[in-house]
Amino acid sequence: MRTKPLSPKRPGPEFPVPYTSVDVVIFTVLEDALQVLLVQRPGDGDEPFPDCWALPGGFIDTVVDATLEDCARRKLKDKTGVSSPYLEQLGSWGSATRDPRGWSATHVYFALIPSKDVVLARGANAADVAWFSIDKVLRESRLAFDHRDILQAALERLRSKVEYTSLPAFLLPEPFTLPQLQHVYEVVLGRAVDKSGFRTRMLSAQFLEEVGYTDGESNRPAKGFRLANRSAPVVFPRTFSPRGGN
Repeated sequence: MRTKPLSPKRPGPEFPVPYTSVDVVIFTVLEDALQVLLVQRPGDGDEPFPDCWALPGGFIDTVVDATLEDCARRKLKDKTGVSSPYLEQLGSWGSATRDPRGWSATHVYFALIPSKDVVLARGANAADVAWFSIDKVLRESRLAFDHRDILQAALERLRSKVEYTSLPAFLLPEPFTLPQLQHVYEVVLGRAVDKSGFRTRMLSAQFLEEVGYTDGESNRPAKGFRLANRSAPVVFPRTFSPRGGN
């Protein structure tokens, strides 16, 4: 006698699903400072952390978000109007205490965007949206949830990768000059780098394409460059010297 095979047991209510969201740490260089985009949470209703500033993000929409990155790009587009910046997964944070509404997990990405390309948009569930100096935020501001810890981790990741990659080029509108690129490196690193060594490293890495001349210092014509490949940064063979030499 043949027996009917048992159907696999499907997860039921005994396995509660945590709140699942995606947050994006959006960096730019503005007014000679590394800045991060924050949204202000509403001050009314039942939302936690009323009036606090937070990283832009939100819950995953399983109807429109096929992947975590899809959700991150959707949130990025909603807040900045930019659809194709540099985007990298940072990590995941989750616990029973990070959200007073219950067990929650968030998957975090960080993005690098030229400020010139950004048109800020306040979402329906935000009271305001603005750029903030990252050093000031970490020193003075109280952020919602565990977003301060996330922001600190994103800054450490960015600064460590800048030591040996071409990441800062993604913060510049194209075309840009080598002095402009060096300035962005110095803003992100928080220290000066040697001019001649910097120029040699940038040109020998072969990740830049010349695009004629553009406005340089004091509006004087200077060689303009753009990224040859925007899909990923170039990795240098060694890091920048802590003393600024190369």
